[in-house]
Amino acid sequence: MSVYKSSTGMDENIAAVLCYLFAFLGALAFVMLEKKSRFVLFHALQSIFLFAALMIGHVLAGLIPLLGPPLASLLTLAGLALWIILLIRAGQGKWLKLPWVGDLALHQARQL
Repeated sequence: MSVYKSSTGMDENIAAVLCYLFAFLGALAFVMLEKKSRFVLFHALQSIFLFAALMIGHVLAGLIPLLGPPLASLLTLAGLALWIILLIRAGQGKWLKLPWVGDLALHQARQL
């Protein structure tokens, strides 16, 4: 359990879990509310960027004849696996930076 608190008064790890648990809405709320915890802000931004990338991937897969449905299924499975892994790691208070979206989230978290 985290001893550090978010500016919302919650433990950092609980706030980070909520960023993933409620995807866009939870993450967006923490981006707007969080003022001091880089950990929570990073996870909120990574959640937004990851789920936005997955949604764009699903739209693009839908434009591909024949291969689109299997690609969309793979994206769904990958998204579910990532979601579960990120929930667990955030709950443990760990920084798990994904390629590309994690780099973008870290860069943005440093600027906010």
